[in-house]
Amino acid sequence: MNDAAKPAAGLGALPVWDLGDLYPSRDGPEITADIERARAEAGRFAARYEGQLAGLDGAGLAEALAAYEALDERLSRLMSYASLVYAGDMSDAAIARFYQTMQETVTDISALTLFFTLELNRIEEAVIERQLGHSAMAHWAPWVRDARAFRPHQLGDQEEKLLHEKQVTGRAAWNRLFDETMAELRIPVAGKDLTSAEALHLLSEPHAALRKEAAHSFGQVMRDNVRLFGLLTNTLVKDKEIEDRWRKFPRPVSARNLANRLEDEVVEALVAAVESSYPKLAHRYYRLKARWFGGEQLDYWDRNAPLPDAPDRAVSWDEARDTVLSAYGKFSGEMAAIGETFFARRWIDAPVRPGKSPGAFAHPTVPSVHPYLLLNYQGKLRDVMTLAHELGHGVHQLLAGGTQGHLLADTPLTLAETASVFGEMLTFQDLIRGESDAARRRVLIASKVEDMLNTVVRQIAFHTFETRLHDERRKGELAAEQIGEIWLASQRESLGPALRFDALYTHYWAYIPHFVHSPFYVYAYAFGDCLVNSLYAVYQDAERGFAEKYLEMLKAGGSKRHRELLAPFGLDASDPAFWSKGLGLISDLIDQLERS
Repeated sequence: MNDAAKPAAGLGALPVWDLGDLYPSRDGPEITADIERARAEAGRFAARYEGQLAGLDGAGLAEALAAYEALDERLSRLMSYASLVYAGDMSDAAIARFYQTMQETVTDISALTLFFTLELNRIEEAVIERQLGHSAMAHWAPWVRDARAFRPHQLGDQEEKLLHEKQVTGRAAWNRLFDETMAELRIPVAGKDLTSAEALHLLSEPHAALRKEAAHSFGQVMRDNVRLFGLLTNTLVKDKEIEDRWRKFPRPVSARNLANRLEDEVVEALVAAVESSYPKLAHRYYRLKARWFGGEQLDYWDRNAPLPDAPDRAVSWDEARDTVLSAYGKFSGEMAAIGETFFARRWIDAPVRPGKSPGAFAHPTVPSVHPYLLLNYQGKLRDVMTLAHELGHGVHQLLAGGTQGHLLADTPLTLAETASVFGEMLTFQDLIRGESDAARRRVLIASKVEDMLNTVVRQIAFHTFETRLHDERRKGELAAEQIGEIWLASQRESLGPALRFDALYTHYWAYIPHFVHSPFYVYAYAFGDCLVNSLYAVYQDAERGFAEKYLEMLKAGGSKRHRELLAPFGLDASDPAFWSKGLGLISDLIDQLERS
């Protein structure tokens, strides 16, 4: 693989990741060897421990957990590599077959160890408490606690094994269909056939006619494929309803809340606080932006348009890297040094290319290797903020993995999004401090407000859409038009009367990957943004030691709940005032724009 893609216009050479730290190639002997090693280890593990966990003392259970972790890390390494190769080109048939084969192989091997968590959860409380009391179990106690939280929703062993093995032909297969369909779609704009990432990028272009053409063409392509997306969505939502019913989860969101280790009332407080703030946040800002554009309403394709006086220039990759690392460095030299490693060692894949997964993500892989970042970098200020966001994830994943190990490195989505959004906030604040020109400051503030509205208001609107969608689906299959109506209602409520929509926009729900891959993921973004706003306020008032406490929070990974992690900063997410404080920062920035 080349060190960098061909230089993009005005962007410089963009890095392409080197996945060799995981495996040299997808057809090399290393993968075959690891598969066979994992299969043999899984067989030995099952022979040694199946049916024995309740009879082990604490030291014996700790030994079993260490063996389970090592085996799970080997399987995760295989699957991480397959996932990243696939994300790099979803349109390549050979890569798709490799990805599917790896999914099936890893599923078959992990079925041999499925008994472990099922049996662990059946251990009586008095017995597990004795086992946890042993000093050897101190490290593993948080993981055991979180695994046993699902105890009331666990099915019988045969049902669990069936669900596990059928995953590759069920939800995972529908996910693959969605990914490959989106990767192959082409959006005709200005005489070119664009990927979805390229077309949506044009909605941030300064040329109004180009934005409108891109928006209409994207909507038409979604409309032309809406029957497929409707079938896919109906099937996945019904599939979730069936499993939730069997597991006795009371509401569609309940499984996600449990996985995020959040109480239902904390999520309800967040959603209520954001929804009640729609008028003073999104409605107010878009009314203001419409006036900047010379009217009382704003077409939806102008929602993320640059301000009329915004400079029209591309930010090169080198400038983006230096901007983010400089901001990180002013907060913490250690954080900047970790971030620099991602650039120096080719852990980032930045260019847009046909077949590549759209959007952006940070994949933690496994602690014995390191995370990788995927971007679709196109030189906008928003792309710089996306780099800051994903690098925040990467730093978090590296710190947690190195401190906690494979099983305990996994962090709930809400706290994972805190690290990423904090990286964005550091970058924004550094940019605004260095800008003395009033017009350019207004552009920076407006851009940040729009990012925050996209992170908080838009994601809660997505959550509302999902909630209504899942509730309505329980009454029967939904026509694509019905899904579009639910979508449009949630968008109008959240964005306000200053936004103008047309019939094509009713199909925009179809491209959101979170609805397909991770139901009810989206509120984690709003949680993270509001938490970061409160956290940054503490940072501004802190004299010394904040950065050290912050990095310790990241190193904790999944070993602590949100209450424990936030206590050193004097924050409590169960307090309604916590959310009001976070939302207040967005309102304050809009106040500044109204005065400018």
